[in-house]
Amino acid sequence: MKEVSATLSNARISPQKLRLVVDQVRGLPVAKAKNLLDFSPKKAAVIVKKLLMSAIANAEHNEGLDVDSLAICRIYVNEAPRFKRVMPRAKGRANRIVKRSSHITLAVAAV
Repeated sequence: MKEVSATLSNARISPQKLRLVVDQVRGLPVAKAKNLLDFSPKKAAVIVKKLLMSAIANAEHNEGLDVDSLAICRIYVNEAPRFKRVMPRAKGRANRIVKRSSHITLAVAAV
């Protein structure tokens, strides 16, 4: 079973939001996953769809696999470095804002 992967580093969306979408498409055939991502209203769906299309292109071009027989065999989200910012508050205080980002790894394989 040939496995082809694609990765996206430092996506500017929190891992928690990405995992909601990733959990929906894990294990699905690529056609069904693409259809689900097309109609999802979440920002994360657009990011995951682009990564899925990249993995499909890698499988077709680099390995010569049949696109119709592919399924998502592995997909996971890891935390990337965070940006720490400061929000001024009343009376000279400050609150910290943490802007989170993510690394996504997606692998497809012929079923």
